[in-house]
This record gives sequence, structure tokens and C-alpha cells, in this order.
Amino acid sequence: MMTQLRPALMTLLLLTMLMGLLYPLAITGIAQTLFPHQANGSLIVQNGRVVGSSLIGQPFDDPKYFWSRPSATSPFPYNAAASSGWNLGPTNPALMKAVQDRIAVLKDADPDNPAPVPIDLVTTSGSGLDPHISPAAAEYQIRRVARARGMDEAAVRRLVARHTQGRQLGFLGEPRVNVLELNLALDAAR
Repeated sequence: MMTQLRPALMTLLLLTMLMGLLYPLAITGIAQTLFPHQANGSLIVQNGRVVGSSLIGQPFDDPKYFWSRPSATSPFPYNAAASSGWNLGPTNPALMKAVQDRIAVLKDADPDNPAPVPIDLVTTSGSGLDPHISPAAAEYQIRRVARARGMDEAAVRRLVARHTQGRQLGFLGEPRVNVLELNLALDAAR
């Protein structure tokens, strides 16, 4: 038994040191050297203060801001420690009620808007943390934001266009607008 125990313990110690200490330190060092912004959470800093991450959505409900996609995380929205989607099927009454309630909130905020509400403004993403909305969701909100800020709609539309990101590598994903970055640009355009 001792002849088997000693090599097993030495292997455990060696692999623990190698994979539990040296490998994570090496990967962290490489990431910090080659991709420091991403390795530190893609944080957005203004005036020396972290205002958010370009990778995690934030709740906005003031009419002068573009609103994010809803979040299903708990115990509060956009909780990065509890990433999860809403696991309700399309015929579930709870999902239907939640979507109808979200449509009502959007319609109350902009009652004269005749456009159909884009789906990403009333449904959660798979992670519940999506920081992006579709260009259609941004377009739906332009009039409300422009009116609340006393800005020309064309100026707000130009900001949306500047903050619309295309498909990754030209073919992956869909065009998208980072809500936090767009709202920060709106605040800077005052």
C-alpha cells in the first residue's frame, strides 16, 4: 500500500502546484499583458470612477436614457453573480404576463409611438446580463429620449448610428448597440 500511496500523493502535490497555481498565474499574466482592459472586466471609467462594464447590462428607467433589455437575474436585475435566463416557455402565462407588462411600461413612457415594440425590449436574454439592444430597439426609443432631453431626433439618431456595432468578423452575431456606452455618449453630448 505504501508503494502506491507515495506516488499518488506526489502526483497530487505536483498537479496541484502545476494546475492550481502555476497555470492560473501564467494565464493571468498573459491576459494582463496582452489584453489588460478585457482581463480587468472591460470596465468603463469616467472621471476616475467606474460607471459600469461594457459586458454587463445595467437597468435604466429614466425617459432621457435608452432602456436596456430586461434582466431575469435575482435578487436584483443585472446581477453578474447570478447570471441566468428566464426558463419559461412561450405559452407560459407568467411569461405572457411579464411581456404584456413590459409593453405597457414602454407604451406609457411613449404613448404616441405607433411602432411595434421590438422583442428584445420585452424579453430577457439567455444570461440575463446582455448589455446590448438591437438597432430596432434603439430606433424605437429615439423619439422618447430626444423629447426628454430636448434634443433633435436626428442628433440622437446619429449617436445611435455611431454606437451601433456590426457583426463580429463580418458574419457572426447581429448588429447591436451597447446601451451603457450610448447613454454615456448622450450625457456627454449635452
